[in-house]
Amino acid sequence: MKLGIIGLPQSGKTTIYNALTKGDTPIGHSTGRFEVLTAVVDVHDARVDTLSAMFKPQKTTYARITYTAVDGLKKSGGEGSSLSGELLNHLAGLDGFVHVVRAFPSELVPHPDGSVNPARDLAALDTEFLLNDLSIVERRLEKLEGGLQRGAFKNKAEAQKELALFQQLHETLAAERPLRALTLDEEAQKMVRGYGLLTLKPTIVILNIGDNQAEVTLDYNYPHTIVTNLRGKLEMELAQLSRAGDTESLELFMGEYNITELSLDRIIRLSYELMGLQSFFTVGEDEVRAWTIRRGATAVEAAGIIHTDLAKGFIRAETISYDDLVALGGLAQARAAGKLRQEGKTYIVQDGDVINIKFNL
Repeated sequence: MKLGIIGLPQSGKTTIYNALTKGDTPIGHSTGRFEVLTAVVDVHDARVDTLSAMFKPQKTTYARITYTAVDGLKKSGGEGSSLSGELLNHLAGLDGFVHVVRAFPSELVPHPDGSVNPARDLAALDTEFLLNDLSIVERRLEKLEGGLQRGAFKNKAEAQKELALFQQLHETLAAERPLRALTLDEEAQKMVRGYGLLTLKPTIVILNIGDNQAEVTLDYNYPHTIVTNLRGKLEMELAQLSRAGDTESLELFMGEYNITELSLDRIIRLSYELMGLQSFFTVGEDEVRAWTIRRGATAVEAAGIIHTDLAKGFIRAETISYDDLVALGGLAQARAAGKLRQEGKTYIVQDGDVINIKFNL
């Protein structure tokens, strides 16, 4: 999973990036040009730790998530989008966005617009993305309508189906609503997949508040969207204490500010929820590993995530839930108790499943 940390200048993108990656990138270094910071972080899961203690493998591997902080976004101030081609290419390749919106006041870092207004700033960047998507949709509509009039499509029924879909997209954008407000079936999602539509991407909106500031509420209710408050500067400092291994100071500050989990863990949890993802595990003496898979995925899809050959030669999946495995004390005990299930290709993987793929090529 690759998520882009986006936001207008002075919103605190780099601060949030440091908080989510335990990084120490200097803040306030923005040039206003397109730049990207990238970090891959482990998805810490207590279940992996428990399995690792149980199997004592040579290697323990957590699932991973990639965060990229994207600089260069700004208000266009005109009718068209200000997004450059290079910037668009990067944004289109992301699975979703972490949109940082400034909600903190600061005399040291004045807001570029002279006042702090989260709703205004959120709408400003939304408008940039909406205008970009509208341009893409209108160009595709023009080609579809012209092609159908000329009889240029071999499969006229498919072209008409695509035309109806893009007309629906256009209506939504023209009403100034993001495309993630729509419920698109699997076929429709395949039709739009290659267009890089930005307002279709799942989004976590982080309202970046001050250390002692009350949480901010915002009327922003769309599907595939989560809005949360985060004390960016404080969370960055906590992340750096965690990286330094200063457990005593970390626990002290978390207790003082009533913080029960670091922002990294919290945002990852929200990201999994937002993207419809879950974890399954493979275990053994060589490696205990967590894998990320979409909710509703089948056993053969899980096999393909591990290795394409496992999916090609899939025979069955030997499966047990994490809870059952831990309660029984190991695979040998689970096998003796008859708790290891033999599942076929169409088995729907559950969060926390421990899976061993049987295959033959």
